[in-house]
Amino acid sequence: MSDVEKVKQLRKSTGAGFKDCNSALKESGGDLDKAAEILRVKGIAKATKKMSRSATEGVVAISGDEMQMSLIEINCETDFVAKNDDFIEFVKELSNLNNQLLSNLDQLLKAKMKNNKTVDENLVALIAKIGEKITIGRLKTFNEKNSRNFAYQHSVIKDNVSKLVVMVSLKTNDKSEKINIFGKQLSMHIAASNPIALNPDQINQELIDKEIKLISEELKNSGKSEEIAKKISSGKINKYKEENSLMTQDWVMEPKIKVKDVLKNLELASLNINGFIRLKIGE
Repeated sequence: MSDVEKVKQLRKSTGAGFKDCNSALKESGGDLDKAAEILRVKGIAKATKKMSRSATEGVVAISGDEMQMSLIEINCETDFVAKNDDFIEFVKELSNLNNQLLSNLDQLLKAKMKNNKTVDENLVALIAKIGEKITIGRLKTFNEKNSRNFAYQHSVIKDNVSKLVVMVSLKTNDKSEKINIFGKQLSMHIAASNPIALNPDQINQELIDKEIKLISEELKNSGKSEEIAKKISSGKINKYKEENSLMTQDWVMEPKIKVKDVLKNLELASLNINGFIRLKIGE
């Protein structure tokens, strides 16, 4: 086999660039297996150096169906790489694996991909090839019994890969078009309104305390009496909870009614919202 053919084969098997392959073959004395190992070690070293950088761009991918659905966030450094074909293909395969493994990150990293290498190995190789820090971010699976899953994608890059994904699980056995429409509309509502909890009493206390502090600072120099300031503060906190809880938000499709009213008006006895997740790159 000629040197050129060896470089071509090494590039095909490792995904490394021409210069790196040529250098590794020279270092290994033309031995393809040794050259591949040299590239693997160099790739790990390159990847390790890049892990100290900031990765705030990326994509969210969604896989599955109404019975079991998962999403996964993959971060990179630039929007240019987020649209790279190699990156997108890696993300799409990773998304399917994530759904199979119920968003178990430890198992996912050890799982074998189509090329018979683990996710972790492919991640290192992709970092070395592309030249940016790439990390696996947030991930979630919905597979509740007697439930149906719905999703919405915004700023789609390709197929099941986008910049914003909403996934919502509804407790219902109903298969009617009424539920299909509501599930899709609810997903769109969550994308637009960005609720932080299902109900007001489920909002993290740290967030409420932070809001109370901001309101107190705002009222400190208002000249109002302590009693009036307390009433204003209480009103503002209640409004904050209402506006940030899915069930008490104004319905995007018809702002005069709340989400909980839409749910009630469907007149389906067993219908409930199990949960939801909204992932947007950069948030």
